This record gives sequence, C-alpha cells and structure tokens, in this order.
Amino acid sequence: MTEETLTETLPPVRHWPAADLTGTDFDPVLADLMREGPVTRIQLPNGEGWAWLVTRYDDVRMVTNDPRFGREAVMDKQVTRLAPHFIPDRGAVGFLDPPDHTRLRRSVAAAFTAKGVERIRDKARAMLDELVDELLQDGPPADLTSAVLSPFPIAVICELMGVPAADRHGMHTWTQLILSSAHGKELSEKAKREMSAYFSDLVALRENSAGEDVASLLGAAVGRQEVTLEEAVGLAVLLQIGGEAVTNNSGQMFYLLLTRPELAARLRSEPEIRPKAIDELLRYIPHRNAVGLSRIALEDVDLHGVRIRAGDAIYVSYLAANRDPEVFPDPETIDVSRSPNPHVAFGFGPHYCPGGMLARLESELLVDALLDRVPGLRLAVAPAQVPFRKGALIRGPAALPVTW
Repeated sequence: MTEETLTETLPPVRHWPAADLTGTDFDPVLADLMREGPVTRIQLPNGEGWAWLVTRYDDVRMVTNDPRFGREAVMDKQVTRLAPHFIPDRGAVGFLDPPDHTRLRRSVAAAFTAKGVERIRDKARAMLDELVDELLQDGPPADLTSAVLSPFPIAVICELMGVPAADRHGMHTWTQLILSSAHGKELSEKAKREMSAYFSDLVALRENSAGEDVASLLGAAVGRQEVTLEEAVGLAVLLQIGGEAVTNNSGQMFYLLLTRPELAARLRSEPEIRPKAIDELLRYIPHRNAVGLSRIALEDVDLHGVRIRAGDAIYVSYLAANRDPEVFPDPETIDVSRSPNPHVAFGFGPHYCPGGMLARLESELLVDALLDRVPGLRLAVAPAQVPFRKGALIRGPAALPVTW
C-alpha cells in the first residue's frame, strides 16, 4: 500500500459532544463510531486537535498492551479530551510507561491481589451489614446511593488504604471535588493538593511499617528507596479516588436490577449464578462518558490500512470492546450465563485497573446483602425519574430512590 492511499483513507473527524446520558443507555455517538470502522478519528469537547479511536476488542487489547503506544508523552500535549481541566502530576502512575510504571505498581501489588482483598472481606461485610441495618431501621423510602452505595466503597477503600475511619468524610469530599467538572479547575486542584498533603504525612509516618494496608506498603517502599515519596503520594491519591468509582458502577448495577425485576428475582432464587451475573453486568454497564486517558504513538504504526503517525494521540474504548459481537455474541443482551466472558471493564495491559478484584468483591457483597436482606427492594419512582449525574466523567445515578 502506498503512502498516498494510506493518507487518502483518513477517516473524517467526528465531533463527540459526550452529552449527559440517562440510565444505562449506550452512547449513540460511540455506537455510530463502532459501525464506521475499526479505526476512526474523534474530537472531544476540550483540549486541541483530533485523536484516533479504536473500538474493536482485539485492537483495544493490542493498543493498550503495545509499547509503541505510550502514556508519558501525553503530559506535553493538549490532546483533545473530555475533561475540562487536565491536571495530571508528573510521575503519576497513569502517565508512566514501563519500567517506572512497573516499579511503582509493584510497591502496592500485595494489597490488590486475591489474598490482599480477601484480608478485608470480613471487615467489609461487617461494615456493609451495619449500613443495611441502618437502612432497614430508618424504613422506606430511602436513597440507596446515600444510604449504602456511597458510604460502603468509601469505607472499604479507606480500610484498604489505611486511612482512619475519622478521616473518611474528608476523603470523600476531596474526591468529589477532584472528580467533578462542575466546581471548576481551582477547587479541583486545591482538593488534589490537600489530599496529596494528607497522604504525604500518612505515608511518611509509616516508613518502616510492616502493615498490609496501602499506606504502609508505600511507606515501606519509600523507606527502602524503591519509590520516592512524591511517587507514593501520586499513587495513593489515584487509588483513593478510584475506590469511589464503585459507587457509580454499583449504582448502575442496581438500576439495571431494579428495572429488570425478573433478573433480580432470578439472582435471589439462584445465588450460585451471582458471580457470573456480576461479570455480565460489569461487561454491559456503560461505566464512563466517552473515553479515558489517551496514548501517544511513539513510532508510525499501520492499523487496518490506516497509518497512525508517531506523535498522534490514540484512544481506546473499553465500552465498545465489551460490545464487540465477534467476542460477545448478541452483545446488547444481558446474558447471566455468558461463558467465557473476557470483558475489559477493568481495562487491559499494564494500566489495567489494580482495584478490579476489590470492585468485584464489593459488588458481590452488595448484591448478596441487598437482595437477601431487603427482599422487597424496588424503585420508588419510575425508571425515567431516577436522576443521573451531570457533567461526570464516570456515569451513575445521583440518587437511587427505593422502597421495600
């Protein structure tokens, strides 16, 4: 193929406004982009220029796992993006490439393994039981988000991070300011500085700790000079913020269950299918608006007859990959017996979400507790009246009014 034909086949740039979507509706622009081809070009509401987008499962896995596409180079570019303000810290793990990325992730890996997550299962279940006790005691109606789905992941991530219970509320406030585009860049940056200062103190205090929580593991790694304090703090902030994403994810999960009573009834009567059902719901849920962080091509790469030039920005869509009919037959259907189910809801490659096992544990505990302990649980309003978050990077209900 000559250079001319490669250049001539450049797809048009598609403007992606990433409008606020309600419920678990799949983004219609993303659906169009999936139909338009394996490699398209997009322009998001903020940043500059355009970027490539890949939507097919195999291409998403290739780009996320290929060292020819890097994250570090994003720091110096105003890549087109969804977020109005772009405030990555230099050295933050999301913008590192191997080997630095590998070294930093290794320092906390023990907390996020199956064994590390199992260590807090009983404590997490006890904290959840307390929240459900309060819910039942207060009686219906209730907002499931503020009563259970928001405080539970905060309590769990603080437990895993080694943040004392007394500081949970402050952590939540900072996280909300950092994650929301509604409050503006200044408040977001201020919250990030304050959370960083908090973790700087916490990690420094645990420099010779043998504890199994994340702050202790980071403190010990700083003490051994495997990571710097700045790197440790950047990672702690990212993990703390990421821990709250479960609120939105589980909000969408329960919205799906409560708007499909036959599915909820089946999970009540057949508890053994719950783990598979949760995996299928994770595949199906449109977890975020638009796309996350881009990568930069570090050399020319030819993909499906299109030349991606060195320096070009490229995005992957995990949501689209999870609906690839080549991998997931009948992808629009929630099939709780789907097997295998190799979804990429937690990402893929070196930057896959370290909290995947933790999120799955929380989802399993929530489904068990709410289906078994609140058998009459149902929406208190019509599905269309459930308010969904506006201007959010991560999608989910702002409130989930329920009764029983």
